[in-house]
Amino acid sequence: MPPMLPDFSNSVKLKYVKLGYQYLVNHIITLTLIPIMIAIFVEVLRLGPSEILNLWKSLHFDLVQILCSALLLIFIATLYFMSKPRTIFLVDYSCFKPPVTCRVPFSTFMEHSRLILKNNPKSVDFQMRILERSGLGEETCLPPGIHYIPPKPTMEAARSEAELVIFSAMDSLFKKTGLKPKDIDILIVNCSLFSPTPSLSAMIINKYKLRSNIKSFNLSGMGCSAGLISIDLARDLLQVHPNSNAVVVSTEIITPNYYQGNERAMLLPNCLFRMGGAAILLTNRQSERRRAKYRLVHVVRTHKGADDKAYRCVFEEEDKEGKVGISLSKDLMAIAGEALKSNITTMGPLVLPASEQLLFLMTLIGRKIFSPKWKPYIPDFKQAFEHFCIHAGGRAVIDELQKNLQLSAEHVEASRMTLHRFGNTSSSSLWYELNYIESKGRMKRGERVWQIAFGSGFKCNSAVWKCNRTIKTPIEDSPWADCIDRYPVHIPEIVKL
Repeated sequence: MPPMLPDFSNSVKLKYVKLGYQYLVNHIITLTLIPIMIAIFVEVLRLGPSEILNLWKSLHFDLVQILCSALLLIFIATLYFMSKPRTIFLVDYSCFKPPVTCRVPFSTFMEHSRLILKNNPKSVDFQMRILERSGLGEETCLPPGIHYIPPKPTMEAARSEAELVIFSAMDSLFKKTGLKPKDIDILIVNCSLFSPTPSLSAMIINKYKLRSNIKSFNLSGMGCSAGLISIDLARDLLQVHPNSNAVVVSTEIITPNYYQGNERAMLLPNCLFRMGGAAILLTNRQSERRRAKYRLVHVVRTHKGADDKAYRCVFEEEDKEGKVGISLSKDLMAIAGEALKSNITTMGPLVLPASEQLLFLMTLIGRKIFSPKWKPYIPDFKQAFEHFCIHAGGRAVIDELQKNLQLSAEHVEASRMTLHRFGNTSSSSLWYELNYIESKGRMKRGERVWQIAFGSGFKCNSAVWKCNRTIKTPIEDSPWADCIDRYPVHIPEIVKL
């Protein structure tokens, strides 16, 4: 007897009920106004031309009243346009592509680990297990200073890495946009762990001979979410400085922060973090509207630093031997989940359609009034966004967000492939992900992108962008140019080394 096919009728009916509900709630105003307008139109047709003319003649207009009404309308319109925030455009951006000489295949990484940690084979085995499950590929890169045995975390090597990454990204941005160094009004650089004197922003000003009255900022110690903090700062500055250009540079310098001790919590970053950087051009000039790629819609920042566990879950400290490293707490994923919950609670009302907000509100009221055991309703953010750029902090981070936000494999494809090809590039990873979506030819005009990043402190930050024009492929100076046709690739749960 042939196997019985499952009965899909109930699930299909439920699907159409949900679609009908979403359409009804999201278009309630339109659906209410249409019958009213039809009724008015029918009534006007019933009156006839003579009655309409008599009604018009019966109206008495006073010249003073007309002038006062016109002035009031002009005043209200002027007040509205003056108080309206300036629109912030993302003209273009550029991602650093590391040279082939910096690549670190698994075999090279493990060979170096065995030589550096030859007195502690358990630490070597631990790193191997992490690497096998990390989701990284064979083409990720580390800076030249880390390729030495033992590594050379000197100030000179760190500066060389910073110059290579930042200047390459800036040169590419100038080439793409036609921007001249003298046209930059605001410069913001974020790099969490390398903060030399003079600062990295001063290094850029010196290299490109930027104007003496430039407004420059250098953010450090703010973790992987610092890129969106820089975007938020640029947005605030562009609100008060009209007709200005802002350049944001996001990177993480790996050289001085490669841990050479035996603490497992500190060895984890060695396996995940890799070279990377991005330069982004933002502007409030209306003349750039046509060629700009995106428009900034929202930035939402959440900081859980008041909680001691959250504050210490990503912590730079010395181990028992006095070696400095970044310690990652075992509570990291739980704390990230709480930070995300707070962030989307603020983000939801700004972006979700009315149908999702109503369901969320009804569930919340039900939990408060009837039973706290009611399963909380998780809003469907796929109704609000077409694309998701989740910080490629590690496989566990992407898995957790995919599960909590109920996203499909395609929604998290950009994050997984970025982690595989470039590793965790810290604050710049979001821009590699966005470039992946563009390089695949998936970004269309009017589509919305949600960037989500986590960082030490503990922070969860979000940015929402709306595509200003359909992005055509191939993308100029794309870090994916030589490999986009190979992606997506299958990433096994465990890669046996």
